[in-house]
Amino acid sequence: METKNIMIVGVGGQGTLLASKLLGQLLLSAGYDVKVAEVHGMSQRGGSVITYVRYGDKVYSPLIDQGEADYIISFELLEAARWMPYLKEGGRIITNTQQMDPMPVITGAAEYPEDIVSKIQAKGVPIDAIDGLALASEAGSARAVNIVLMGRLSRYFDIPEEQWLDAVRKSVPPKFVEVNLKAFELGRNC
Repeated sequence: METKNIMIVGVGGQGTLLASKLLGQLLLSAGYDVKVAEVHGMSQRGGSVITYVRYGDKVYSPLIDQGEADYIISFELLEAARWMPYLKEGGRIITNTQQMDPMPVITGAAEYPEDIVSKIQAKGVPIDAIDGLALASEAGSARAVNIVLMGRLSRYFDIPEEQWLDAVRKSVPPKFVEVNLKAFELGRNC
């Protein structure tokens, strides 16, 4: 199997690292060679956090270059637009519709772009945009957006749902398993 590439992008504190851990766990259990790399930037100050997940028969490097990502999983709309050049032809963006103002918007030096989903669609890029925050809140925790997005991603994989659920159970602390299983199901089935 040729190597597949997934970028998980968001803002510090949104759970991108847990999502990459879950995805790595899942893909290893499915028998793939997996490499994961995390780029933290200014994550503690609300800056971008990027995780690369590569899997296949044999993966030699954890990094993804521009035009190579099969999927970009974005925890925030502007991050989806920012990292779009990394998507390959025929790739797909799965994004949370939540908007988090970056520092230039907070200080008034810039405005948050409008109609990001429409602009991405106008470029011919398949985008699956869901209100992950509302679904996570429905599951019982606004912090479960990451698992909602993993549920949505699972729709595009040939890996049985039970393996995804097992990866959720192994990736989150026991006291949060039920909320996260519900978040996964809501993301998968919305």
